[in-house]
Amino acid sequence: MTDEVRLFIALYTDADVNKKLGAKIREQGFDAISALEVQNNLLDDEPQLEYATSQGRAILTHNQQDFAPLHEKWQREGREHAGIILFPRTPIGELLRRTLNLLNQVTADEIHNNLRHLSDFAERRK
Repeated sequence: MTDEVRLFIALYTDADVNKKLGAKIREQGFDAISALEVQNNLLDDEPQLEYATSQGRAILTHNQQDFAPLHEKWQREGREHAGIILFPRTPIGELLRRTLNLLNQVTADEIHNNLRHLSDFAERRK
């Protein structure tokens, strides 16, 4: 992890996330890169998390079946990460809205070493 203090979450989107998402998040003024942009798209899940951690980035993935257990494993081992954000397959427009809601409500410090579900950031209908 870097020692730099960040208010806003820096994101790293997993290889299976829509490749347009990182650019759309950057268009909104947030820091986001994708596994494809840094040629990490062939890495397995734990090396993906290790890369995100080394860059001080929370990883955004819909691969709940692998990343939820990885989070638990790292917790047991006392290893730190910058955050894991899980979501089910979602159309990119809704995915962007939920991601922006998260970025506007949760700080980098609050997500550090935590697992969050993007479904918690869906727009609530009244």
